[in-house]
Amino acid sequence: MVEEKRVEQNCAVELTFISEKSYSDPFNELELWAVFSEPDGQETLVPAFWAGDNIWRLRHTSSKLGKHYFHTRCSDTSNTDLHECEGVLEVIHYTGMNPLMQHGPLRVSQDRRYLEHRDGKPFFWLGDTWWMGLTKRLRWPEGFQLLTADRVAKGFTVIQIVAGLYPDMPPFDPRGANEAGFPWEEGYVRVNPAYFDMMDERIDWLVKNGLVPCIVGAWGYFIEFMGEESMMKHWRYLVARYGAYPVVWCLAGEAVMPYYLSPVRGDKERHREYAEKTRVGWSRVTRYLRFVDPYHHPVTIHPTDCAHNMVDDASLIDIDMLQTGHSDLSSLGNTVNQVVSSIERSPHIPVLVGEVCYEGIKGESWENVQRIMFWTSILNGAAGHTYGANGVWQVNTRLKPFGPSPHGRSWVDTPWEDAYQLPGSKQVGLCKQLLERYPWWRFNPHPDWVEPHWSRGDYFQPYAAGIPKEVRVVFIPGQGRGLSKIKAFEPEAAYHAFYFDPRNGREYDLGIVVPSEAGEWQPPNPPSFQDWVIVLENTRL
Repeated sequence: MVEEKRVEQNCAVELTFISEKSYSDPFNELELWAVFSEPDGQETLVPAFWAGDNIWRLRHTSSKLGKHYFHTRCSDTSNTDLHECEGVLEVIHYTGMNPLMQHGPLRVSQDRRYLEHRDGKPFFWLGDTWWMGLTKRLRWPEGFQLLTADRVAKGFTVIQIVAGLYPDMPPFDPRGANEAGFPWEEGYVRVNPAYFDMMDERIDWLVKNGLVPCIVGAWGYFIEFMGEESMMKHWRYLVARYGAYPVVWCLAGEAVMPYYLSPVRGDKERHREYAEKTRVGWSRVTRYLRFVDPYHHPVTIHPTDCAHNMVDDASLIDIDMLQTGHSDLSSLGNTVNQVVSSIERSPHIPVLVGEVCYEGIKGESWENVQRIMFWTSILNGAAGHTYGANGVWQVNTRLKPFGPSPHGRSWVDTPWEDAYQLPGSKQVGLCKQLLERYPWWRFNPHPDWVEPHWSRGDYFQPYAAGIPKEVRVVFIPGQGRGLSKIKAFEPEAAYHAFYFDPRNGREYDLGIVVPSEAGEWQPPNPPSFQDWVIVLENTRL
């Protein structure tokens, strides 16, 4: 039987296959794929997934207009309900307004400094951290949709979310369940398709609202609990269910960290051996993911420090994600150092901080810390930044906080309904909006434009970046010792300047910049003692 369907560009379409033949363990006994012949002659091998009972589903998407012919391949070649089924998908123009469909999923830019859509439109990564956002504590649809609407309104573009194999709790802890239970049966023998049915609704909602899901497959120690073979099956299942969406893959969280109560943690040598063994294991899983994903979505891995240290070959990842600390302003030096050292690595790939100083964690790291981590990372060349609010990432509720982690203490029990309204989330969104006025993807760090400027001896001096002869952006930390002079002006440029208040987005006009004979300009005192951003725009452009 030939099945024909029409679908718009970059939109997922679902095909269903029902087998009259029964299997005692269909998840482990069968694999189903489809070969798509695209209008340009290219062939794409797309995995299908077991949906429960005798049902398999396949999701596909394409940006290529025209007819796509497919036929299925089943590991049980005698099953005519699944093997050599044929069909046609006709891809037509997308007519909606969702940027993820208008411009396509993400890829790494040609210069490998930032992310862009498949049509070349630059993509600014402003992430939010919902590690446990698929649990039933973030009620569907009310809570999940409320949080989504808030993040869209503030300008977020990415949601980092774990696919059910969570941090900060033992496996099969009730706090990790959604309305249908857990993603795997105990013993990790097979998946629970009903869990992923609930996940489908949430992932689909994020995408419909223009948010890119950064799907974290599991917390790192699950590779020890499950074994590599089951982890590969887990990733094949995720690719089959969500690969047709515009996603980013994150292999694991804190990839080489042992479980919190593991005896390995108290023995330095055993800890080192565990980390090395786990690094090799995750590298094999990464290679498998890259093989099984027909859409070649960007791949990263959430680290204990830097993503390139979590795999045995840095070329396996497309984004160098960093984790840089939760110690309020004391984490600034490490954050800056890791951003700079990762950007200086060769060959270059996009770098971004994926976790730092969740707002309110340990009763500190408030909005001023969120601003300084954002600006110091971006102006040193990061391709984006991820925010997090304590109370959101664990999804504390008013009636029942998450409670203690395995180590016995709580990370503070702020309800997510309060935490999502912390001011830092709005303020990093305002800062992103300022940068989006300009071709931010062409920015380069320019500490030479300010004097004094930050150094490894003083991280609270100004940071500068921009495009020569076009635009300059200077961040002045509130903890600094005074205003820097701006210098190295190009003779052919004439700049207009303004102060930007990163707390509320207000601007204070400074007029035309008139450098001294030495080519320096001393900005006037800002209106108040705090952190400020100065923007200089070339009026001759």
